[in-house]
Amino acid sequence: MHIKNRQFHYRIVIRYSKEDEGYIAVVPELRGCSAWGKTELEAMEAVKEATSAWLESAKANGIEIPNPIDEQPVSGRYALRMPPELHRDLVFQAKVEGLSLNQLIVHKLSRIGAMQ
Repeated sequence: MHIKNRQFHYRIVIRYSKEDEGYIAVVPELRGCSAWGKTELEAMEAVKEATSAWLESAKANGIEIPNPIDEQPVSGRYALRMPPELHRDLVFQAKVEGLSLNQLIVHKLSRIGAMQ
């Protein structure tokens, strides 16, 4: 299996590391797959090479290769447990804002997601 020419489908997370004096790029779906670069671009290119090596090694060793998160089916449903006090507070806040509890929670979560 020649991974290098395969289209890259995994998300990459890049952050600056003061300790390492450079950028660390990680592919969260592939445990332990990360790389360093002096610039964001170098880190991204390095992690793509690391991903290729990770995938080739996994295939050679019979390790299950996870599908990229963006290719995994999701239903849009998620059951969430929370303390009753929080639930009550959220129900009240939803009433005040004229929203359903689901709408309020989705709105709050989308604001958190947009900050990242």
